[in-house]
Amino acid sequence: MRLPQPSAAGHVPVRPARSSVRRRGLLAGLAVGSLAATSLGLAGVAGVASAAPLPVGSSVLGPNVIVFDPSMSQDDIQAQADAIFAQQDTNEMGTARYALLFKPGTYGTPDKPLNIKVGYYTEVDGLGQDPSGVTINGAVTAYGHDGSGALDTFWRSVSNLTINFKGLPGDCHTSNEMWAVSQAAPMRRVDVKGYTTFMPYCENPNFASGGFVADSYLEAGALNGSQQQFYVRNSNLGGGWSNGVWNQVFSGDVNAPAQNFGGDGNVYTTLATTPLSKEKPYLYLDGSGNWAVFVPSAQRGSSGTTWAGGHTPGTSLPLSSFFIAKPGDSVKDINKALDKGQNLLLTPGVYDVAKTIKVTHPDTVVLGLGLPTLTAQHGATALRTDSVPGIDIAGLTVDAGPVSSRALVKIGIHNAPGQQTDPARPVALQDVFFRVGGPHVGKAEEALEVNTNGVLLDDLWVWRADHGVEGSVGWTVNTSDNGLVVNGNDVTATGLFVEHFQQYNVIWNGNGGTVVFFQNELPYDAPSQAAWAHRGSLGYAAFKVTDSVKTFQGYGMGSYIFTNKTSGLHASRSFEAPVKPGVQIHGLTTIALNAKANGFDFGTIDHVINSTGGAAASAVNPDVPVQVVTFP
Repeated sequence: MRLPQPSAAGHVPVRPARSSVRRRGLLAGLAVGSLAATSLGLAGVAGVASAAPLPVGSSVLGPNVIVFDPSMSQDDIQAQADAIFAQQDTNEMGTARYALLFKPGTYGTPDKPLNIKVGYYTEVDGLGQDPSGVTINGAVTAYGHDGSGALDTFWRSVSNLTINFKGLPGDCHTSNEMWAVSQAAPMRRVDVKGYTTFMPYCENPNFASGGFVADSYLEAGALNGSQQQFYVRNSNLGGGWSNGVWNQVFSGDVNAPAQNFGGDGNVYTTLATTPLSKEKPYLYLDGSGNWAVFVPSAQRGSSGTTWAGGHTPGTSLPLSSFFIAKPGDSVKDINKALDKGQNLLLTPGVYDVAKTIKVTHPDTVVLGLGLPTLTAQHGATALRTDSVPGIDIAGLTVDAGPVSSRALVKIGIHNAPGQQTDPARPVALQDVFFRVGGPHVGKAEEALEVNTNGVLLDDLWVWRADHGVEGSVGWTVNTSDNGLVVNGNDVTATGLFVEHFQQYNVIWNGNGGTVVFFQNELPYDAPSQAAWAHRGSLGYAAFKVTDSVKTFQGYGMGSYIFTNKTSGLHASRSFEAPVKPGVQIHGLTTIALNAKANGFDFGTIDHVINSTGGAAASAVNPDVPVQVVTFP
């Protein structure tokens, strides 16, 4: 196969797959010398003896937290990791959750590399205070499957370690450090000593729809490849970034590509600094070997990693200050602990929440370990906070249940008098993911409502499911109007993915808001234009800044259409915003996914924003970005 050649701007042409694959973005290959010449499948390991976890793995943090020590046999570590991957590799809608934790030290050798393959609902973390505390000689890999590439490579993570990349002979997936993922699969606080690829070039086709990297150092640079969009924040890209496809956004990164958005395949939106950042809290072992959770400080106007010049600034909390919850614990017991001022650590598993978990104290940390899931039952709001500063919620998935919830999560109380805020202690959500449908029938009027001022939303995927367990997805099945509603002022979103909601995916009512990177797909499954229209408009915009808003800034915002149930549907526009001097949006993109085929038209977005920007049409210009450089 002849590889497509990059354009003069360094971008690689993309062709769509006209198939049953749910999401698109195809790159046949990329002429990069470090790519493997062949693709060899990995054999799943089944029936192997498990390495015994350290006592803390079972007695304190539960049986699905596996704690590795450098003194353990490498063969046992590899066998345990392989056994979990074999279970989780295709377990997309399953209930098993795992955390693989590595105590400080070195694992694997250059001659005998350790390869940790990361499947669904698996979190891989180092337990040092900084990434230098844990070194893996080998690889930590995530990838996809033939037939869909990495389009469904969701719900997994890697953080807080150093990967001294060493490949395995004959294994395509370890020809480079490969983190070929889509949404809800963050890489944080990782130092890769080697070349990193975000493209699943071992799979056919090699689709990918990511992605999020923060506070990391990719020393030899990175291959974007087929990633149709990607966001990198506060990182060092070392040897550089290979190419762009549709919407690549960088903020506060060292060695990021230069800003070039607009025309001739130029798709980079680059900010020298990140307006507001606060790294995710993480479990670690302190200098005395005691378990603790480190809570990084908020930063404004920052660039580079938090650990380049020493320890990450922040506060260490002893694990004894946390209520350690396990599946089956009652909301009553959780709320009792929170009411006493304890923090909350949710260990791996699925938690049915029939009454709201209430976070009322300032500076409370709610941290998920092993991607735990809160499932709303009986129409409950799964989690709610008071409008107080410093709350940090991280590492959770929140599922809708079969009875519709008014909202799955509420941050603060709408129009609450005497709201407390502190710019140095913003409320923050990091790696919080929402699902309406997928593993089961789910319904919610909206997924997330933000009422508190000054909140930071960092890497959120808010998803009305377009696929899942049979019977869990459909226009009248997994119903939800809105993904995110922002009522608070001065809210910042860095890495916002919101998809498939039936009306506005995002409604932004607050002043002073900032969004750096937004990715959206409009709903696939509207049964008719009449069912998806309102007030003289066809469909609904993906992102609506309401008319009352006086100030708003957006950077690198993209929205796509692919209506696969009804031919010829239109959305009048993907973005709506008032024309005011204080409302400015930079780097807007719309795309019609998939060309018209066999008489079926996969949809049209008539304008990019308001009545500005041309049409993105399945029948006319499929898979071609339609851009607006600056609005107004």
